Amino acid sequence: MLDSFFHFLRSLFDPEGLKDLIRNGGPALICGIVFVETGFFVGFFLPGDSLLITAGIFAAAASVTLPSLLLRWLLPVIACAIIGDQVGYWIGRSAGAALYKREDSFFFRKSHLQRAHDFYEKFGGRAVILARFVPVVRTFCPPVAGAAKMTYAKYLLFDIFGGAFWVTATILGGFMLGRSVPNIGKYIHVVIAVVVLLSVLPAVIGILKSRKASAETTPSPSGSAR
Repeated sequence: MLDSFFHFLRSLFDPEGLKDLIRNGGPALICGIVFVETGFFVGFFLPGDSLLITAGIFAAAASVTLPSLLLRWLLPVIACAIIGDQVGYWIGRSAGAALYKREDSFFFRKSHLQRAHDFYEKFGGRAVILARFVPVVRTFCPPVAGAAKMTYAKYLLFDIFGGAFWVTATILGGFMLGRSVPNIGKYIHVVIAVVVLLSVLPAVIGILKSRKASAETTPSPSGSAR
């Protein structure tokens, strides 16, 4: 059973394995992965962006029609993304400050929670939408919004828009890419590498900016001596 689990994890991060998973599991598997990534702390490592874009590319390669893509892929995955976030929100709403006192484990890192908290503090309600496109933050932002007691109606509105926008942009973007670029499936390694780079770029920029700001506000030894 453990061997099967680890084989599944390896497949998620291997383009050929990912291709087989999408082909064999179809929309149901994608829905499950998206639900876990957005609803539970254990899903922070799951590759949501690359999974959805790859799914769109291979849907195009399989000659899936646009109406079928909408009904069998987009709508179910959007629903799972939104429902997953609701689970995360209510975990944060019920657990509240206890989340920040929880010890680190294999499936939970307070640093990830703090990163999502800082993201939420910076962008407010917009963070619910923007977090969809930032790995790790995507998983931890819903419980942060819940712990911050964000009005549920407001959260739900932002989340529906964010979930629909994220899933549509990634799956439909991959689908259009697969239709417009011949044999793009052969270069899926490159596509995934670009997607991962673009996904982590905002986080890297944010870390560099925070370090620069921290360095500028820290007094130098010579300055303190005066």
